[in-house]
Amino acid sequence: MISTLERGIKQVGVVAALLLAAIAFNAFVPVQHNPLRPLSLTDPIGFATPIKLARLKGDFDQCYALLDRADVGYTALPEGSGTERCPLERPLTLDQSAYPYSVAPLKMTCAQTASLFVWEREIVAPAAEEILGEEVDRILSYGSFSCRNIAGSSNLSEHGRANAIDIRGFRLTDGRVIDVRQHWREDSEFGTFLEEVHGGACQLFSVVLGPDYNAAHADHFHFDMGRSSICR
Repeated sequence: MISTLERGIKQVGVVAALLLAAIAFNAFVPVQHNPLRPLSLTDPIGFATPIKLARLKGDFDQCYALLDRADVGYTALPEGSGTERCPLERPLTLDQSAYPYSVAPLKMTCAQTASLFVWEREIVAPAAEEILGEEVDRILSYGSFSCRNIAGSSNLSEHGRANAIDIRGFRLTDGRVIDVRQHWREDSEFGTFLEEVHGGACQLFSVVLGPDYNAAHADHFHFDMGRSSICR
């Protein structure tokens, strides 16, 4: 029979092995793939990025600290800002991100803002350079906060929680405009760019909807950090 001492030694050995494995994992796995390492909004996108971004939904202090470290310009709004039907929990207005927006300032949650910044920096910027050979000058938007239900539903939209944004296109530094309605699925560099930024958003946001989802999204992309998980 195994003595109590032998059993204890084996248990200590197992714990030590697991501890060493965790230390090795934390030391050698790149930060973007390691869910144990803290998030930086300037890290490359990896397997752990969506996990880390999702954690920000309930950690406002950490989220605001990350925006500060990434030099994202924002104004924190008072608790309950919004409307009587749509009070908001610690929202902000986005004052300065990687790109200016056609509708500004945008009122959003902190987690939505953080995900948007990563998308701009790690998806939009490289896609514009690699596919178009140009830089994006402005992101064209229909806005973010709107106290309303989901179209055709009695359920409150994530827009009513300041937890969503609608993107209708992009203006380039050479003046050309990429339009979701006009160029989605088009066999052109504009069509390729739109597919790239739409697909990249699916790595970061909980819900990404576009023209393939339904007619209500024929002219824009919808990104949100809600409870659902959809990429269409």
